[in-house]
Amino acid sequence: MKPKLAAFPKCYIDDLCVHRTMTLVQWIDLAATLGVDGLEFYSGFLEDDERFLHEAKSALEKHRLQMPMLCCSPDFTQPDPALLQKEIEREKRMIEITSFFGGRFCRVLSGQRRPEMTRAAGVAQVVRVIKGLLPFAEKSGVVLSMENHYKDNYWQYPEFAQKMDVFAEIVDQIDSPWFGVNYDPSNTILAGEDPLALLERIKHRVVSMHASDRYLKSGTIEDLRQEEDSVGYASRLSHGVIGQGMNDYDKIFSTLRAAGFHGWISIEDGMDGMDDLRKSVSFLRGKIDRHFTD
Repeated sequence: MKPKLAAFPKCYIDDLCVHRTMTLVQWIDLAATLGVDGLEFYSGFLEDDERFLHEAKSALEKHRLQMPMLCCSPDFTQPDPALLQKEIEREKRMIEITSFFGGRFCRVLSGQRRPEMTRAAGVAQVVRVIKGLLPFAEKSGVVLSMENHYKDNYWQYPEFAQKMDVFAEIVDQIDSPWFGVNYDPSNTILAGEDPLALLERIKHRVVSMHASDRYLKSGTIEDLRQEEDSVGYASRLSHGVIGQGMNDYDKIFSTLRAAGFHGWISIEDGMDGMDDLRKSVSFLRGKIDRHFTD
């Protein structure tokens, strides 16, 4: 079975979440021209309103598109118990919304790498919270997919589990069919590590994937480190057309194929608009056809 292809509106994320100059239905109508199988939604552009959700679902159905993955950014390293509980309740609601759309995967993260949070305390808290969510996820028929993440667009600090060893330490402690990994090769590069080394370590846990390619517009990865603790992505970092950046998709897809992967692959690039997204779709379709033969 070949993986299916979804798209994420990275190029329109501020229009959808901040400026509100694009509606979700407008994005769905626009994305229907890409030739993908589904669209990955982001919690930041959703409204927890029955009419809004039903309109979005109707727009998907009109174009015969699925919503397989919901991209959430729970901050499970919150030191304040009351704020942490809000993050947990928010994630539960996103799991419910994933189920409403017929989706299979709802993202979880570790949280922000706050200076006051030690590694041991952070790992223990994240593992405890995610394990506590598993019965709720199972009841909803939704798999929690933890991403090897870099940084949410609207966070101050980078991901607590950005480094491979911390990420693997968390993943290795959660053994459930309702938990897996959302693999993003570009985020491993930003951590100064080898995306193929991470994939080899967690390949049998991968349930979904973010396809992306990254570029540094100036400077080095080490220069990027100096800009981490500011809200959003560093200015020297850029997304681009998949297949034209740092990732080796032949090796990535051959490894996933050998591990039995057949989940969803979501395009998380195209910062310059629809033309870039179309190029990424074409590139990934070719690679999927090459590596995932029936």
